[in-house]
Amino acid sequence: MALPTAAITAGSLIGGWQLARKTGIRPLGGAVLAAGGLLAGREWSRRTSPAVTTALVATYVGAFGLSHPLAKKIGAWPAVLAVSAATAAASYALSDRH
Repeated sequence: MALPTAAITAGSLIGGWQLARKTGIRPLGGAVLAAGGLLAGREWSRRTSPAVTTALVATYVGAFGLSHPLAKKIGAWPAVLAVSAATAAASYALSDRH
């Protein structure tokens, strides 16, 4: 059964951020982020080409990085939701939809 990588990426970005925020232990959030990335990456590599997998991994990691400066401009929740939605959309369009 194929796992929905759009849900994995969005869930791990939001869940990792919330876990780090609620516990104050940033590495816990990082662990959720890493687990989501590994799970989604495995699915991407099964379904897509190496180039698409690389692009999706870059999107996922870039979303995490972009959320920090974006949060300073629009707030934490809007930033995390925006990058999660963008990552989920890319995952769906390039992997899940096929």
